[in-house]
Amino acid sequence: MKFHEILRLLIEERGLTQKQTANDLHIPVSTMGGYVQGTSEPDFATLKLLAEYFTVSTDYLLNVRSENSKTYQEDDLLRIFRSLTPEQKILYLEQGKVYLKFNEKENLKSSKSTLDKNNMAG
Repeated sequence: MKFHEILRLLIEERGLTQKQTANDLHIPVSTMGGYVQGTSEPDFATLKLLAEYFTVSTDYLLNVRSENSKTYQEDDLLRIFRSLTPEQKILYLEQGKVYLKFNEKENLKSSKSTLDKNNMAG
């Protein structure tokens, strides 16, 4: 994703408008519009300001992979997790564990099906 796409997504996720975001950050509305449309990019100081405002890293805004992540989705998961309350974090992790258990069951079914087919053929 490009910077302007990430910025647009962050604004939309929070139910904000470009105008409201610009006003909150004391940035001209037209400048914010340029950022969101991809016709201009912020300077370093404004990039830091945007990162702090949205509680993300500048790397996230610039779509630079962190050392441990391989995809944008991994960085997005971490960003979302960090923005949750402690109670929400617990629930979020529990939901993830449910997906893992589901995948394990599906993998077992698939393995068993393959074994059954091989036993029938042999």
